[in-house]
Amino acid sequence: MKSSELSLLPLLCLLLTLEKTLISGQMMSSLVKPGIFRHLMCRNNMYPRSSVLRYPVSDDQVFWSEPYSDYCPPVYTSPHIGGQVWADPPLPSDTFRPQWNQLDGQVNRKSFHGAYKLKDGLPLNPIGRTGLSGRGSLGRWGPNHAADPIVTRWKRNDQGAIVTNPTTGKNILQMVAIQRSDNKLWAIPGGMVDPGENVSVTLKREFTEEALNFTDKANMVEQFFKEGGVQVYQGYVDDFRNTDNAWMETTALNFHDEDGSKVGQLELMAGDDATSVRWTDVDSDLKLHANHADIVREVVIRRNAHW
Repeated sequence: MKSSELSLLPLLCLLLTLEKTLISGQMMSSLVKPGIFRHLMCRNNMYPRSSVLRYPVSDDQVFWSEPYSDYCPPVYTSPHIGGQVWADPPLPSDTFRPQWNQLDGQVNRKSFHGAYKLKDGLPLNPIGRTGLSGRGSLGRWGPNHAADPIVTRWKRNDQGAIVTNPTTGKNILQMVAIQRSDNKLWAIPGGMVDPGENVSVTLKREFTEEALNFTDKANMVEQFFKEGGVQVYQGYVDDFRNTDNAWMETTALNFHDEDGSKVGQLELMAGDDATSVRWTDVDSDLKLHANHADIVREVVIRRNAHW
C-alpha cells in the first residue's frame, strides 16, 4: 500500500464511523426536526375515534415552506375535551391567552425543537401539515408533553443464562411493552406530564400504573428508578392524534435491569389505559405505536444488543 493511501486511512475510518452512526439511528434526535422528518402516522387517514377524514398531504406537501394553495384541512376537536380540567379552553378566546413558546404558569408550552410559529393565533406543528386543524383529542394547543420509560432486561433461558442471537452473536434485549386500548398497538408504557410535574415523577407513575396496576408496588420500583435512567430521546412523536395545531413530544429514558433481579422479577399486570402488558423481545421486526420503535432502537445501540 502506498504512503498516500495510508495517510487517507484515518479519514476513511472516520467517514465510515459517521456513516454507520447516521444509518444506525443514533442521530434520531437531530433527524426528527422541521424540514427533514416527514411524519406518517398522523397523515392521510381517519382521525381516531371519529368520522373525520384528514385532508390529503403528500410527502412533498408536508413542510409549511412548501406551497399548497388548495390545502383546506377540516377543523376538529373531540367533544370529550370540552370542560376537562386537564385541557385548554377553545381558541380563539377573549379570556384565554396562552404564553406560547415558554413556561405558561405551570404548563410547559416550549417545544424541544425550538420556537414554533403561529398562524391566526394558533401554534403550527413544527414538523408540518397533518391534514387536520384543531386539537383533535389532545388536551393542549401546541406541544403536549409526555414521558416514556423504556424498561429493559436481558432475555435469559431456563438456566438463567443470557440468550444471544445466533446470527449477530449479540445479547437479546427485552422491554416492557403495553398494548394500548385506543389503537391496540404495542407501545412504551408512558403518559402525559402533569403541569409543574418533574419528568422523573411521571416516568415512575406511568410505569407503575400502566405495567403493574398496583400503586402499592411503587415502593418496589422506587429504588430501581431512583438509580437513574439514560435519556435516549427528547422530541416530536409521530402520534396518530397529532394535528396542525397540537402535537405530542416526549422525553424517553432507558431503565435497565442488568441482572434481572429487580423489575425483571415483578409480575406484570395491565392497568390504566393498557389492554395487555408483556416482556417483548426487541429486534428489527418490532412494531410499535407511533415512532416508539425508533426510540427503542436508540436503547439497542447504547446497549450493543441484537437488532
